[in-house]
Amino acid sequence: MTVTDIKLANPSLRDVHGKIEKAARIAGRKSSEVMLIAVSKTRSVDEIRLLIAAGHRVFGENRVQEAAEKWPALKAEYPDLELHMVGQLQSNKAGEAVALFDTIHSVDRPSLIKALAREMDRQDRRIPCFLQVNIGEESQKGGCDIPAIAELLEQARKSGLPVVGLMAVPPSNANPAPYFALLAKLARDHGLDRLSMGMSGDFETAVKLGATHVRVGTALFGPRAAQAA
Repeated sequence: MTVTDIKLANPSLRDVHGKIEKAARIAGRKSSEVMLIAVSKTRSVDEIRLLIAAGHRVFGENRVQEAAEKWPALKAEYPDLELHMVGQLQSNKAGEAVALFDTIHSVDRPSLIKALAREMDRQDRRIPCFLQVNIGEESQKGGCDIPAIAELLEQARKSGLPVVGLMAVPPSNANPAPYFALLAKLARDHGLDRLSMGMSGDFETAVKLGATHVRVGTALFGPRAAQAA
């Protein structure tokens, strides 16, 4: 199914794809450079199937346990599905994560790098990883401190962990543009060319500033029950 077919098949996908295309055009980029990850945390299999039926194939989950309950059967039914881990990951869940996910966006500490590298060796599976950066220096958020990026990258490379880019979530209720621009600069400084940044409320800004992966949930699935109440 082509992107045009996807856009025609589902109004939410049509809207999000249209906004990505417009933002990319403004930035002098191709929309094909941006991967749209449909974040399906707390969403039912039936809700997910609606996007699959429309042709979408890339999804994201925040918790290993929830993903393990929903995705093995879906991936067996649709072998071309791609699943991304976009939430915080505990080191003791590294084995399950390596087995289940196709990309991990939330690597942020030495112990997790060690656990993931060990599991990738054991399972003979190498999957791309992003270093998550605490771009707003917020104590309540995951992600490594900016000065720690170089050391974590060195550890990852020595251990064989394939780090391909940086990921961040800017502070809420703040203009995200300066944080996205900073993440893009940090990626360039460290020789990385992929940027996982931008969610439902700010993915257009992220695309304009170089995002290669945007993590969109509500704009595709609609408000969650708790939000709608």
